[in-house]
Amino acid sequence: MKRTRRNHGATFKAQVALAAVKGDKTLAELAEQFQVHPTQSTEWKQQLQARAADVFDGTTPTADTPDLKTLHAKIGQLALENDFLVGALTKAGLRSAKP
Repeated sequence: MKRTRRNHGATFKAQVALAAVKGDKTLAELAEQFQVHPTQSTEWKQQLQARAADVFDGTTPTADTPDLKTLHAKIGQLALENDFLVGALTKAGLRSAKP
């Protein structure tokens, strides 16, 4: 019987990661206690350690913060397309040369 994929919440992941960081138990013991694969608890531990400094940074990063470089590139692309279309319509006589 194939096991269905489980989606764990952030609180659960933090609990497992903190237990792994403490080092009181082996990975096998943590895996049994929390019913997760040892590799998964190791991955969450590494993520916690990598982002631990963000807790004290004072900023709250959000997942939906737009990437400014990507947005500026899109603005440039749209401006170029707009200028091209204005020029094409003007040449075709479908738009006056006045802005």
